[in-house]
Amino acid sequence: MRRTTVGRTNCHFSQIPDETVNLLANSKFAGNQTIEKSLSQCAPAIGASLEAVLLNQEPSFEQGLQLATAQGLDLQTLVTVADHLRRETVGETITYVVNRNINFTNVCFVGCSFCGFGRGPQAADAYSLSFEEVVRRAQEARDCGATEVCIQGGLPRDLHGFFYRDLLRAIKRAIPAMHVHAFSPMEIDYGVLKTGMPPRDYLQMMKDEGLGSIPGTAAEILDDRIRLELSPNKLPVARWVEIISTAHELGIPTTSTMMYGHVEGPHDWVRHLLLLRSIQERTGGFTEFVPLGFIHQNTRLYKHGGARAGAMREEHLRVHALSRVLLRGAIRNIQVSWVKLGMETSLGCLQAGANDFGGTLMEENISKAAGATFGEYVAPEEFRSHIRKIGRVPAERSTTYKIRRTFERPEDDPPFVPSFRLARTESHSPYKEGSY
Repeated sequence: MRRTTVGRTNCHFSQIPDETVNLLANSKFAGNQTIEKSLSQCAPAIGASLEAVLLNQEPSFEQGLQLATAQGLDLQTLVTVADHLRRETVGETITYVVNRNINFTNVCFVGCSFCGFGRGPQAADAYSLSFEEVVRRAQEARDCGATEVCIQGGLPRDLHGFFYRDLLRAIKRAIPAMHVHAFSPMEIDYGVLKTGMPPRDYLQMMKDEGLGSIPGTAAEILDDRIRLELSPNKLPVARWVEIISTAHELGIPTTSTMMYGHVEGPHDWVRHLLLLRSIQERTGGFTEFVPLGFIHQNTRLYKHGGARAGAMREEHLRVHALSRVLLRGAIRNIQVSWVKLGMETSLGCLQAGANDFGGTLMEENISKAAGATFGEYVAPEEFRSHIRKIGRVPAERSTTYKIRRTFERPEDDPPFVPSFRLARTESHSPYKEGSY
């Protein structure tokens, strides 16, 4: 194959394949540097790995690890290529969903060291929400324009076997059109344990009752060595994969996540991402990937010296860009977690391969309990304003990424409505043994 030398300053490698030259020549990267110029300024291993991805070759672990440790100009090149791949995959639209989080209890026996939310049943601030209260909050969300409620909670020891089914049933009977995005693989596994049903039968029952999708949380890092350090009581990797894969096989979509910035390293990111990619290539059931930066302030893991103090901006950019590159051709959507990142860093990550802002949330307890300080609610008009600041096009989506409305111009926005006031969520009922 003839190789073409491309003009380069500070170039560490001398030749780029014709296919890459042609691809780059036809690209329309809108940043300050072209793809070609960025590749010309990076280290040989980084350039070779990114060339392979640009040529639609599936990245190897070794290539992924090279990218995961990129710094300086190499990191800039990774970000540039990730943003190019984002544009190539999903265009200039940044999506968001109008939703509400509802955490029905903070009582949990699992004891994850990275969590600041869970409480014992006797704790002064242990709480539980009745079915009626959960339904009321869901109805309130619907009245405010929400199309989704995200339902998750702690794992009380006294949970009734069919609690999750009955809660789901209560919501769907009251609001049939509401999409219920609920119950992590850990909660599904707990429901299976409590009922004695096979996982497939349990998930089919939940689907029949109206479960729309499952949050792909409880993933943390999909490595049992790391999981043992973070939470010895957490379900093992094989079980997480089994539940997720079975859900996909039954037509229940899920998200996928990774928590970073604690005790893990770049090699753990790469293995995690490649595992998610392999699941997606087999099932096609992941709607998105959501990198979740570790919030450290109020966690045992950090206080006892077992973890670093979360990720800095550079690491956030690296993880989001790496995700876009390693998941290219498998998982289309990369979401930022604004409640963990804040707006400034979220916007940076949306220019480093991400394309989705997540949800309005309306209320949020888990990140806040761990020490997050970026609020609980972002109104749709705020999302649209932030998206336009970086020259992109806002669009409201459904949970499964069907576009409900695109707002090409500010004139397309609905009339401004003053921010709604939700009923106070702090007035939780104290938890009582046998509540569930």
